[in-house]
Formats: sequence, structure tokens, C-alpha cells
Amino acid sequence: MPLRIAFIGFGEVGQLFCEQLSQRPDVAVAAYDTLFDDAARGPALRDRAGAFAAASVAEACRGARLVISAVTADQAVAAARAAAPALTANQTYIDLNSVSPATKAEVAAAIAGSDAGFIEFAVMAPVAGPGLAVPILAGGEDAETVADFLRPLGMDVTPVSVQIGVASATKLCRSIVIKGMEALMVDLSLVTAANGVLPAVLASLQASYPGMDWEALVATMPGRVRRHGVRRAAEMREVGRMLEEAGLSGDLAEAIARRHERFAGS
Repeated sequence: MPLRIAFIGFGEVGQLFCEQLSQRPDVAVAAYDTLFDDAARGPALRDRAGAFAAASVAEACRGARLVISAVTADQAVAAARAAAPALTANQTYIDLNSVSPATKAEVAAAIAGSDAGFIEFAVMAPVAGPGLAVPILAGGEDAETVADFLRPLGMDVTPVSVQIGVASATKLCRSIVIKGMEALMVDLSLVTAANGVLPAVLASLQASYPGMDWEALVATMPGRVRRHGVRRAAEMREVGRMLEEAGLSGDLAEAIARRHERFAGS
């Protein structure tokens, strides 16, 4: 009998994981996204989902052993609250959204109203290249059990703690650097182009930090922001929340969020 996996959210991660998992005879997938119900964008998105497009959250969850939330960061709690009434004791809800430890705790609390288990995932690299093999950290009491389910499917899941929040904190601390660099590369590419000084700046950076491929960073990072800036802005606001909960300033995270958001919308 195939392992049934449901995805709540059919964005970049949901689409890629569904496509790759659906090619396996030992896996059955279903997906639901609130945009399926949108009159303008819904038909095309449902067509992309194909045979595994569900008509509702409840339909997607029905019979699934694992329910994976892959929505935008600002919708993680809402997605959990929508799914909880449809979950049963033999299911595990997995939140892989890039949110703060406090938000993961809110998600866990929403799922606690059902009889389902809960674990967190933290995706530690862009999914576009590795797909299912992208490195993922897992947290929660059932993390090892779920990892055993998913490793034979080609997923690189590493349990790091039985405590919810450790995996997420690791991811968001990394995001301060990666999303911050992406914002810097956006501004660098624009202002050096305006002044005709990009080659000289890259040469100086390469001399100071020879271990970095600065030319590749400035060539690729702005494109990532253009495609994913809105989603990454929501993630950086979760970083800001995490910083403030630690008694630190979230101003830098908010500035990075705004830069991603504005460039993606320009």
C-alpha cells in the first residue's frame, strides 16, 4: 500500500515535491492551495497539480499518513488551524515553513487540538536544484520516525532535537546571512550598473575575500529575489520576530524584508 502524503500549499516546494514524489509507485500524493479557489489563478494552478489536486484541505488530508504544510511564512498558523479539524491520530502534521520558533510553537498548539502528531522541518538550501534531496532539519518527538519514512524516498532529513524550535532557529539564523546577502547583491548590481563600476568592485571584493565567487553571487542572487522576494520577505519578518524575542533589534531583518519585497514587485 503506498505511503500517502498531502501538501497544504502548492508553491515552489509543493509543486516540486509533489511532481517528484508522484513518480514513485510507492507514494500517493494530494495537494491543496487556497489559490485553487481563486477564479483568476485557480484553474491554471489546479491544472498544474493534475490528478492530485484536492478540492479542500479536508480532502487533501483524508487518508494521508503525512500532511506537509508548505505555505508562505505568514500563513503557517492559519494553515494549521484549517487542517487541524481534518486530522486524526494516525497522521503527522509537518510544518516546513520558514518561521520563528515562536510561530512554530503556535502551529504546534493549533495541531494539538487534533489527535495528530506534529514535527517541524527546516529546509536548509534552495530546493530548485536538489529537489527532494535538499537538506532538511527536523524537530519534534516523532522526527526520527518521520525521517525513517522519508529517507527511502530520497529525502535528506536529519533530526536535530525533540524540542520544537531548534531546527527553525537554525534555519532563520542562516537566513540572516543568505537573505541579507541577496538584498546586498540587488543593490550592488543596480548601483554599480548605474555608475559603470561593477568590474572594479568585483575585483576588489575578490581580492579581499578570495573564497567567495562574487561574480556568481551578483549574477544569480538578484534573480532569486525577483522570483521569490515576497515569500522571502515574510520569512525575514519571522527572523525579526525571533531577534526581538531574544531581546535584540529586528530592524535589519525588516530592512532586508522590504528590499526583497520591493525588488520582487518592481
